[in-house]
Amino acid sequence: MTEVKKSFPIKGMHCASCVRVTERALSKTPGVSQAIVNLATGKATVSYDSDICTPQNMADAISKTGYTLELTEKSEQEIELEKKKELNELEIKMVTSLAIGVTILWGSLPGLSQTAPLFFQDPIIQFILATPIQFWAGATFYRAMIPALKHRTANMDTLVALGTTVAYSFSAIVAIFPQSIARFGLETMPYFDVSVLVIALILLGRYLEAKAKLGTSSAIKKLLGMQAKTARVVRDEKEVDVPIEEVQKDDIIRVRPGEKIPVDGIIIEGESSIDESMITGESIPVDKMKDDIVVGATLNKTGTFLYKATKVGADTMLAQIIKLVTEAQGSKAPIQRLADVVSSYFVPIVIMLAFITFGVWYIFGPNPSFVYALLNTVAVLIIACPCAMGLATPTAIMVGTGKGAEHGILIKDAASLEIAHKITTIVFDKTGTLTYGKPEVTDIIGSQNMLQLAASLEKGSEHSLAEAIVKRAEADNLSLSKVEGFKAITGHGVEGTIEGNTVFFGNMRLMTREKIETSSHKEEIEKLEREGKTVMLLASEGSLLGLIAVADTIKDSAHVGVQALQKMGIEAIMITGDNERTAQAIADQVGIVKMYAQVLPEDKEKIIRELQRADRVVAMVGDGINDAPALAAADVGIAMGTGTDVAIEAADITLINKDLRSVGSAIMLSNKTMRTIKLNLFWAFGYNIILIPVAMGVLYPFFGIVLSPILASIAMASSSISVVTNSLLLKRAKIII
Repeated sequence: MTEVKKSFPIKGMHCASCVRVTERALSKTPGVSQAIVNLATGKATVSYDSDICTPQNMADAISKTGYTLELTEKSEQEIELEKKKELNELEIKMVTSLAIGVTILWGSLPGLSQTAPLFFQDPIIQFILATPIQFWAGATFYRAMIPALKHRTANMDTLVALGTTVAYSFSAIVAIFPQSIARFGLETMPYFDVSVLVIALILLGRYLEAKAKLGTSSAIKKLLGMQAKTARVVRDEKEVDVPIEEVQKDDIIRVRPGEKIPVDGIIIEGESSIDESMITGESIPVDKMKDDIVVGATLNKTGTFLYKATKVGADTMLAQIIKLVTEAQGSKAPIQRLADVVSSYFVPIVIMLAFITFGVWYIFGPNPSFVYALLNTVAVLIIACPCAMGLATPTAIMVGTGKGAEHGILIKDAASLEIAHKITTIVFDKTGTLTYGKPEVTDIIGSQNMLQLAASLEKGSEHSLAEAIVKRAEADNLSLSKVEGFKAITGHGVEGTIEGNTVFFGNMRLMTREKIETSSHKEEIEKLEREGKTVMLLASEGSLLGLIAVADTIKDSAHVGVQALQKMGIEAIMITGDNERTAQAIADQVGIVKMYAQVLPEDKEKIIRELQRADRVVAMVGDGINDAPALAAADVGIAMGTGTDVAIEAADITLINKDLRSVGSAIMLSNKTMRTIKLNLFWAFGYNIILIPVAMGVLYPFFGIVLSPILASIAMASSSISVVTNSLLLKRAKIII
């Protein structure tokens, strides 16, 4: 089995019912394990077994429902040009339809028609003017309706096509055979203004909606626009400018003041100050020097430097950010299922209600009852379009995830964004999360060769404390010994053989395990731990040689970030492998009351599970490989952008700005996004619940009010536009703590 996940554009979707139909068709295709269709992006994200299913199989399944799944991959620029072309075509049809609709209305509306030339009052002329609008401008509705009906499905286009066809057909018969209509006792008055203006107004709504939707994806456009177009690469001892696509891994690149950094890499010569705000959201430039990492698309401010490219193309951080944001915007929040389920039954129910409306008005309505029945039926069909229901959630998700990316908060999917505002407890890993993860040796107590022995052992370890000890040894110009039988003991320390002696280096648990006496250094250990330092002990041949204390610096944003969460009513908990005293010292400095000390990596996940069993919605914030199981187990996993790829992959949210205040910002963003979605759904459902009965004529017996199909089309278009506009207001939301 070869599982593949890929996104495909789908043409022709306009409402929640369209989404439901296409999603069902894809899900039923053999080999497809999951299909998510997003109305706002116009894309389907499909997970499928490539040994069983091909993209062509999916395209065939979609074509049977009246839609088109595009197989040709296009660049963002090509997609943008295509959208603009479609928008221009839509504008031409909309403007033409409005102009002709207003002209027909002028010649047919009682009272107003007396001011119009006789030419426009002629039903045959109105028929000639209305026909191209019905079958040229309105062709999009028929193209979607006919295949849908063939496969016993219905969507918004079905409602519009039925409604306008009924009005147009009756009017055409009246215009061509007025005597025959009169014989049946019916009024010989055409309603071409209804069919034409309904099409015009729906096209106007789609035009305005499409323009507004372009704004919801502005985050992706901004990110794409940030990339450098060329790079100054050193080749054959000469510096040459090459297109960004030709940059290869390990190329040496020169960056001058004011230039964008082309791809990710490591500085090998020179130093500078770099504006990383496009990645991190932090406006203050960061000083960089030899061996520091630089990120593609960030801006070099002052110095010039050479660096080696380590990641190019799709592997760069910018490419990964764009991929994550795109996937998040194409994902579906659980709350959207409500709209999808309702829409699947909605269109058939509306068609039934339209038939009932016609029957009731024709039998019980005042004269001319047929005309009243006809117009109210058309009004029901037009006003009930479920566009707003389909757009309520995805437009808000697109804006919300985009806004997060602009502030250095990458949200993997819509479900994470929905859950985040429910968080009650946040568990922080200590090293690399609350602290910078770059500890330094502060105290060495014991024999003269202690540091040399410890550094020799730790040379083979990947722990951040090991790096501090090795760096100190290098700074002291110590030569390291050869280690045999090196072994890392998870949660305890390391051991190895140096010059025939077995040496242990680690925490108190390791000493206890090896039955090594430590009481002679008890007071010194306690004093250092009270100062928030991590104490590591060195032993050989059953006796303690001494100890090395290492201190890590707490992040500037840690205390403020924790305080902000506590003000929001969220409990902050710290989890660490350090002993009780050291952990307590760090917890006190950042303002955390509850903490778990001496926790082994495999026990982090167990603590998360215990908190969840206590009916808490738990988030885990971490950065290391050993945090990955806990990040995956948490309701929301939050990885620091400085962390490992494994941690970022396991997390639901990644803070590439490395700022702990962004944990609270992510929760605020979730809260505001969910508020927007709920408001959108309230108006979308409320609109249909209130106006469908009005269109059916429920107000007529009490107030003599009937809803014109033209007003119904205005109301329908307004509902979709209002939902998209409300989502766009999220761009103004304040989420910075």
